[in-house]
Amino acid sequence: MRYIKLPSENFGEFFDSLRAWGKVYGPVKKGKVCSFQEVHGVEEVALDYKRTTLPPKKFFVRPRDAILKLKNGRWENGVESEPFVLFGLHSCDIHGLKILDKVYLSEPADPYYKARRENATIIGISCIPDEYCFCKSLGTDFAMDGFDLFLHELPDGWLVRVGSVRGHEIAWENEGLFEDVTEEDLANFRAFEEKRAKSFQRKLNREGLADMLDLAYNSPVWKKYADICLACGNCTMVCPTCRCYEVCDRWLNAYEGVRERRYDSCFMESHGLVAGGHNFRPTRLDRFRHRYYCKSYFDPSAGFNCVGCGRCDEFCPAKIEHVKVLDEVRGSLQ
Repeated sequence: MRYIKLPSENFGEFFDSLRAWGKVYGPVKKGKVCSFQEVHGVEEVALDYKRTTLPPKKFFVRPRDAILKLKNGRWENGVESEPFVLFGLHSCDIHGLKILDKVYLSEPADPYYKARRENATIIGISCIPDEYCFCKSLGTDFAMDGFDLFLHELPDGWLVRVGSVRGHEIAWENEGLFEDVTEEDLANFRAFEEKRAKSFQRKLNREGLADMLDLAYNSPVWKKYADICLACGNCTMVCPTCRCYEVCDRWLNAYEGVRERRYDSCFMESHGLVAGGHNFRPTRLDRFRHRYYCKSYFDPSAGFNCVGCGRCDEFCPAKIEHVKVLDEVRGSLQ
């Protein structure tokens, strides 16, 4: 991996150069809410944000996606994508996209997701965790791949890691904006990462987690929290790795229609409803417990389905804490 330095005074010019690679989207803060929106200057970007409400997943698997369009009696494929830049992704969200890649890019690859991934330029940025973050426990607090450039804050600029061919091209085209990395820069980089590692307030005990869940299926803790849960689906809507969806046809008139793919949630009662009226997750308890089994399932080739971003905790109206639930479930086995 190549390491270069972007001095503070060149940051604005570098940011402006990214528009050559497509529309630029970055974290924008309005009040207490932060979201990825199109930006035209670095002054619009909240560089110190903690997390957005919706993850960058929304650019690749849209909340509502027209996958087919019926015009004049003929169905037209909805695959279309233009080059764009996602600026300011944190490492946990980059890991979230890598989990989605294993789902949507496995054969047969999803053509809509694939086209958008190929057209996306990913620029990561370092962060300091808050009280909701537990990505360190899941090994998603540092990204080694899945990005084109990753910016780490230094006292007088940014240490930039180049992670792809496209990242090298961006660096080469802006060669005059970058400098070689010095020993002092590396020392500052290490100091920042050490400070960041000590900043985590929340920790998930992942030791034997899969076995624990097998043993704790009937734990009373599940019912305790299922009774508190509002079954609103907020946690699944904001999750960077949830990928449940439904497909439905929407008719505009007798000759025109749209086949849409849109987000679905395993917390919705209709999610488990199948032909014949049977529901394989008929109760709130069934659905609440399922989500934790889905997120905490460990695949040796892919890891966990959770990246520890903290969105489910921050945006839960019932204030249910993911780590606390699992800790109590573990404790109920003793």
